[in-house]
Amino acid sequence: MAAVRTDDPFDTLGLPASFSLEVSRIERAALAKLALLHPDGVGGGDAASDEIEVQAARINAARDVLVFSLSRAEALLKRLGGPSKEADKSLPAGFLMEIMSVREQVEEAIAGNDASARATWTTWAMEQRKAMESRAAELFAKAQTDSAALREVRTHLNQWRYIERMIEQLDPAYDAGSSDVGGTA
Repeated sequence: MAAVRTDDPFDTLGLPASFSLEVSRIERAALAKLALLHPDGVGGGDAASDEIEVQAARINAARDVLVFSLSRAEALLKRLGGPSKEADKSLPAGFLMEIMSVREQVEEAIAGNDASARATWTTWAMEQRKAMESRAAELFAKAQTDSAALREVRTHLNQWRYIERMIEQLDPAYDAGSSDVGGTA
């Protein structure tokens, strides 16, 4: 198997650069790539074994990025040449005040160990995630013909990140010391 030498998760898994990939397709692509690395099919000594480990790690990392919709969106925006979250921290007008108000209520529910309120906020946040995913798909479609839309995508992803962070913190198993949006520390 030819060595995969890219940090682009779409290329690594041989998938089209699209936000609208189904998780099952991502999983199948990763498994197919990993199957090609099986030691029985590759052969070789320690050097080959080391290369297999490197390739497997790249494939697994690509899978991890693409299977989570926000990180898939970030990878696609990067591939399309859009601004990074470090370079552009813009948010929609009024969003920060709105989310701060919501966060206060969420924090009260968590601090008060109010399971009903926590469930209500979790449902709200999950609905927000669905809306964010839907809007991201629309924005990426727009960006195919209007490169200026990439800044709009960036602003949207910045907003979406707040929702993901809230979902994470609403999880009773959340550990601030070992978690972050997308399941990576």
